Amino acid sequence: MTALSVATRPAPPWPTTAVLAAGVGVQRSWGWSLRMASFKLESPLTGQPALGILISSRAAASAIVDLLAGLIAPSYGELRVLGEDMRTERGRVAVRARVGIVRRTGPLIGSTVRIRGLVDHAARRTRLPRRDRNLLTADILDRLALLPWADVPVRAAPDPVARRARLAAAAVHQPELLLIDGLLDGLDPLDAAELAASIRDIGLDTGIVASGRDADSLTQACGDVLTLANGILVPG
Repeated sequence: MTALSVATRPAPPWPTTAVLAAGVGVQRSWGWSLRMASFKLESPLTGQPALGILISSRAAASAIVDLLAGLIAPSYGELRVLGEDMRTERGRVAVRARVGIVRRTGPLIGSTVRIRGLVDHAARRTRLPRRDRNLLTADILDRLALLPWADVPVRAAPDPVARRARLAAAAVHQPELLLIDGLLDGLDPLDAAELAASIRDIGLDTGIVASGRDADSLTQACGDVLTLANGILVPG
């Protein structure tokens, strides 16, 4: 399937490199999540697939997502995300509106919230007229094979479907960078393959960094996979 053709925003002014980390360290209350990490993610306009980070610690994975989303600052080193200097408050604030985040465990969703409603609510981040938001919602539900489930409450849907719904909600506003934390973990091979295919599809027009514990699933979803061990990133 192709990306939404309706004009919803100008072509994003992506730099050639969407994420550039040079000698980055991140210290949290429990210790160091990154030590002297250097990696990069090219803009999706270059055709580079998603970047995967194989990780054993959930806390470390969350720290990386928070770092790239501008929720925390690097403790040292240089980090630029979508051209913004993440060492500065101005840069971090500028990035927050341009990213999407989806975690394996998301906020508690009310028992009556349906999949279409979850995605439509997330589409309000675009501040577009309702007609255009409806088009965005319909498109992402179609791309992720969620239309048959659109009127099912999220909490009543099978786990793989609920995960795709959260992915759709994170991507519906067409972020320039999508950060995925653990979404591929704990699935059977067929469900993991289907979710990985959905991530690759979104990656055609969105930069993606995905972290998780399942090496096979990350490899299916991402072109390059790094391994994080004791705060050190190495080729997978």
